[in-house]
Amino acid sequence: MLSAVVPEHQLSLTGAADRADKPHLPVRGDLAHIGLAGHYFVPHYAVPMPRRVATAATLRSAGSDAGEALREVAVDAVFDVLDISGGWAWGQMADDGLVGYLPLSALDAA
Repeated sequence: MLSAVVPEHQLSLTGAADRADKPHLPVRGDLAHIGLAGHYFVPHYAVPMPRRVATAATLRSAGSDAGEALREVAVDAVFDVLDISGGWAWGQMADDGLVGYLPLSALDAA
């Protein structure tokens, strides 16, 4: 019988991930916030890029106008961008931690 010995500082999978706070958890199947490394196993981790919201917008559950509206976002709010694709930014609101998509056109360039 083989016995698995896990070194003290090595990460290991221990079971299903706790996703109880999914609306505020910046993790997808392909990407997660760098702060979640060691807690969630995904192919890539991203360092957030804080961006100011330049025009009022709606935070959505998916990167399209068909995505469920999660909340309205005011001008000057800070959105921590983790991924950009197809004209949409995926990330997390700095004020309340809600995760979703904003149109890239609503964010300041840098």
